[in-house]
Amino acid sequence: MGAVSAAGLGVEALWRAARDGESQVRELALKRPYDGRIKTAAQVPDFKAAEHVEAAYLPICDPFTAFAIAAADQAMAQAGFGQKDLAGPRTALLLGTGIGGAETIDNGLYTYYRESSRMDPLSIPKLIPSAAPTTLGIRFSVLGPTFSICSACSSATQAIGLGLQMIRFGLVDRAIVGGTEACVINGPMKAWEALRVMTPDRCRPFSKGRNGMTLGEGAAMFILETAESAKARGHRPLCELKGYGTTSDAKDPVRPDLEGVASAIAAALEDAQVAPEEIDYISAHGTATHANDITESEAILKVFGAERGRKVPVSSTKPIHGHALGASGGLELAITINAMRDSVIPPTINFLEPDERCPVDAVPNVAREAKIRTAMSNSFAFGGINAVLVVRTLDDGF
Repeated sequence: MGAVSAAGLGVEALWRAARDGESQVRELALKRPYDGRIKTAAQVPDFKAAEHVEAAYLPICDPFTAFAIAAADQAMAQAGFGQKDLAGPRTALLLGTGIGGAETIDNGLYTYYRESSRMDPLSIPKLIPSAAPTTLGIRFSVLGPTFSICSACSSATQAIGLGLQMIRFGLVDRAIVGGTEACVINGPMKAWEALRVMTPDRCRPFSKGRNGMTLGEGAAMFILETAESAKARGHRPLCELKGYGTTSDAKDPVRPDLEGVASAIAAALEDAQVAPEEIDYISAHGTATHANDITESEAILKVFGAERGRKVPVSSTKPIHGHALGASGGLELAITINAMRDSVIPPTINFLEPDERCPVDAVPNVAREAKIRTAMSNSFAFGGINAVLVVRTLDDGF
């Protein structure tokens, strides 16, 4: 796996920040004057696309594509693959994004309406959500299924889950999957602010006093293959991607529904053939909005039972890396995998005191040592699109 986040380059930097409870939320740094009320975000620091993207691709690379390239190259290297080792029709490339080329869109509108000058002629191939997977596909010579999944905050999780299913069904042998987002810029910041779900101070999931989320950005990419394939080439994977569940509320564009959220959790458990009591840790969607945290807590208790639902550790790392929208599920899965590998549950930082409407063990403020064999990662999106993944540590005899 590979990552680009507000913690910098690499999964290790992301994991270290999450494990140690070190928030990467900073004062906004934007190229144009900004008059918004919200002054902070979790931006990727000091990222220079030219250091990660070949000159031939730079003219068509919005930052969301450049983030994905940097993260995918890390994942390929960790998996032991060269750039063309997955070439051909038996590899899939599925990438989630909530918006696509947001900076290109924002720049184009500014150029047209404010400056009345000519727009970038490559705007369209830069801004379309499929730009990231197709550019990666060209670099890696992937000829198999290649597309974007645009389902808001569930995008990365769905891309990873569909990659799993494609391999299971024999459609492909391997899959390059994940999510990417780069929308901490003037227009999107003002739009999110208008929705009244952004915190003016600190993101504090499941806590009393919570007042919204902090916007983030970045990318996380993964290489999926069968156990047989990994063994044949003498490679030990990071973990097993055990199950995937996805559902739709089909009720409200912004308010989550208990039945829809709970059914996605239950579907992932069923797909993984894992009982609720086997889950040792839940990486929550945990946005720190009023409705999400209550609904997610209720869904966990509904599926896990009142007693177990209150005891299973449930933490949200969004106060660390921000809500990266279409990339969030990928960043959070990367953290979850490291939590299993290091036997450490990352904390929910900024926690003030328990909210009786969120009766889960939110692992407040301080990380907790615990053996984690099986873990769950939740993503719940606007429009009621729910997606959940289950991962498990490898057996010692792998």
